[in-house]
Amino acid sequence: QVQLVESGGGLVQPGGSLRLSCSASGFIFSSSTMSWYRQAPGKERELVATIINFDMRTIYADSVKGRFTISRDNAKNTVYLQMNSLKPEDTAVYYCQARRIATLIGWGQGTQVTVSS
Repeated sequence: QVQLVESGGGLVQPGGSLRLSCSASGFIFSSSTMSWYRQAPGKERELVATIINFDMRTIYADSVKGRFTISRDNAKNTVYLQMNSLKPEDTAVYYCQARRIATLIGWGQGTQVTVSS
């Protein structure tokens, strides 16, 4: 079955960095568009970054442009989110999502990122 497992979250000070990973199985990873979303307490889930499967084009939310980088390794069935210059407002549960064109394949269980001094 489809599995998406996030890792790499934790507590970091403002200005610090974290690298999230999402390991995928149960579907054709190389044919899937992969995204990272986040949800802060009391807020709706929002798109953070997307990497398109066929041309590797990336899309970012304005709030993370220049600080976050999404990448993928199709040989390892893994998508990454490198997060630099972290701010307290980046605190959220981060989820990875897989899609095949407009069809949702699945979500991960989420990993907590807390940015605090």
